[in-house]
Amino acid sequence: MNDFKRTLITSALPYANGPVHIGHLAGVYVPADIYARYLRMKGEDVLFIGGSDEHGVPITLKAKNSGITPQDVVDKYHNIIKDAFGRFGISFDVYSRTSAKIHHETASEFFKKLYNEGKFIEKTSEQYFDNEAGQFLADRYITGTCPKCGNEKAYGDQCEACGSSLNATDLINPKSTLSGNPPVLKETKHWYLPLDQYEPWLKEWIIEGHREWKTNVYGQCKSWIDGGLNPRAVTRDLDWGVPVPVEGAEGKVLYVWFDAPIGYISATKELTPEWELWWKDKDTRMLHFIGKDNIVFHCIIFPSMLKAEGTYNLPDNVPANEFLNLEGDKISTSRNWAVWLHEYLDEFPGKEDVLKYVLTANAPETKDNDFTWRDFQARNNNELVAILGNFVNRALVLTQKYYEGIVPACGELLEVDKEALAQLLVLKAEVEKSLDSFRFREALKIAMDMARLGNKYLADMEPWKVVKTDPERVKTIMNTCMQITANLTIVFAPFLPYTMDKLRGFINLERLDWDQLGRSDLIPSGHQINKPELLFEKIEDPVIDAQIQKLMDTKKANEMANTTASPQKASCSYDDFQKMDIRVGTILEAEKVAKTKKLLKLKIDTGIDQRTVVSGIAEYYEPENIIGQQILILVNLEPRNLRGIESQGMILMAEDADGSLKFCSPVMAVKNGSEVK
Repeated sequence: MNDFKRTLITSALPYANGPVHIGHLAGVYVPADIYARYLRMKGEDVLFIGGSDEHGVPITLKAKNSGITPQDVVDKYHNIIKDAFGRFGISFDVYSRTSAKIHHETASEFFKKLYNEGKFIEKTSEQYFDNEAGQFLADRYITGTCPKCGNEKAYGDQCEACGSSLNATDLINPKSTLSGNPPVLKETKHWYLPLDQYEPWLKEWIIEGHREWKTNVYGQCKSWIDGGLNPRAVTRDLDWGVPVPVEGAEGKVLYVWFDAPIGYISATKELTPEWELWWKDKDTRMLHFIGKDNIVFHCIIFPSMLKAEGTYNLPDNVPANEFLNLEGDKISTSRNWAVWLHEYLDEFPGKEDVLKYVLTANAPETKDNDFTWRDFQARNNNELVAILGNFVNRALVLTQKYYEGIVPACGELLEVDKEALAQLLVLKAEVEKSLDSFRFREALKIAMDMARLGNKYLADMEPWKVVKTDPERVKTIMNTCMQITANLTIVFAPFLPYTMDKLRGFINLERLDWDQLGRSDLIPSGHQINKPELLFEKIEDPVIDAQIQKLMDTKKANEMANTTASPQKASCSYDDFQKMDIRVGTILEAEKVAKTKKLLKLKIDTGIDQRTVVSGIAEYYEPENIIGQQILILVNLEPRNLRGIESQGMILMAEDADGSLKFCSPVMAVKNGSEVK
């Protein structure tokens, strides 16, 4: 495939202001892990780098809003993320963090080298400053009205309502998130990487030199370069991050998008003293696994930084994925619209590989895709259980039944046997081609085709019938099935590592290398297999219903949180208000009004009498549950006839943000008939 001696795989550093969700997994970590495991099985020299991105404004904002320090925030989420990755089985060789001392040292040294060699432009410009807080305001510390869509909660770098990129000075009526005051413009000095100077080189390196990159990556890079590049600031006025290591830069830190990719270097340093072999030796290729929102940083900005520094390798490929949506809506951390990895692991114990399978089978490799819980269930039940699990279970159960778990000797191979075994090599070549091209969804389908091959072979051969007439023939059939099973442990190992460990335990087989895939002698005759169990279990409807309901509850909570109170009605006089006689009463009896969905007939003790009231609350309360409930009742409302019942008053209800009605009741028990004033 290539002439490199080793491969360095980096995965985008997850931002440590929240847990990891399925969008992160599908976009970056599952494909990166598949590829790392694949290369290791081939015997190649691989490093798989991960770590938490722990600097930047969102973290300082979260800390401020929570009344804790930025370090508290990143400590919490770094541990959650690292633990979840470990439980899920992402096989990092190192998982580091950018708040670590070694990272601060590495990023500082990188900046100082470029600074000392005159690779930056120093520029003084006017930026927003909060006089009350006494500090410059980074983009996310400023909110205002978006000039493009009118959203009143746009940030200084982006409007999340319409997706437009903004400058803080574009905002209408900007306000500081620190004090709530309008900011003022004040001069400040920053250092910029002159990307425009690297534009000719980037055109040659990417546009001419990397046409093999995925179309989404190549296209986005070409669009940026064709549009013309401008100098980009590499420092910020903040007190959280890597301090700018030069005189006159007090109160400034390295911009998070300058320091974060250097985290790949510092993590490698943390792992091995031979880190330069992985970053500077020309026999090493580097691959960046990222999501599409990071393409410009990994294909244009970071390579320009490496080029400016002059001693580092450049990425050989950047196999970025598009976005994964959830149940038809964009995944959003702020709206809690996500399937969080740590929660999934708690709620679906032992089903790590099921999620890996579904995210790979539905990977957003060339366009945005959608995760749904019904599809998750269907892929588990109809593919993992019914295809892969079905073949393995039948092959092992029949071997136990006929031969007490001892693999029988292979007799004379018929043409049908030879064709089935020959197909293993064909599938091996196809899956390798897909993996080498970073087409993981296609590679997984081909791997499943190997299980389909086993199912078809077993169904066509019908050993349960042949055993009655030709038991010697059945030995060959079952030997062939066991060879296919052994091959499955290889082809699925990069995709379903936990499950293949389990399957190897069933067949009592050591881990096999990739180059053994396609062979028909992986299990010798006379080999004793262990008692098999089911590889996968069906997921029933109630389990999925609960997950869907959980999301619906989240959506309802979001809608309620975003609902604003209706405007105040026209003023009324005090005398008009005094005309209303509102009393505390208690519900004595309650029953549904026949042939209606909304009406309840209530008998209420008002303290001055017992009367009947008809109320439209049947959608929200069961009659038997509200007897004894104290309520507020307007007792001097003119009676009305409702469904043939005279209603003598009106219960006061509060309409919640979701439209539901709630009783207005005294906080403490009050004597019936007490007036509300």
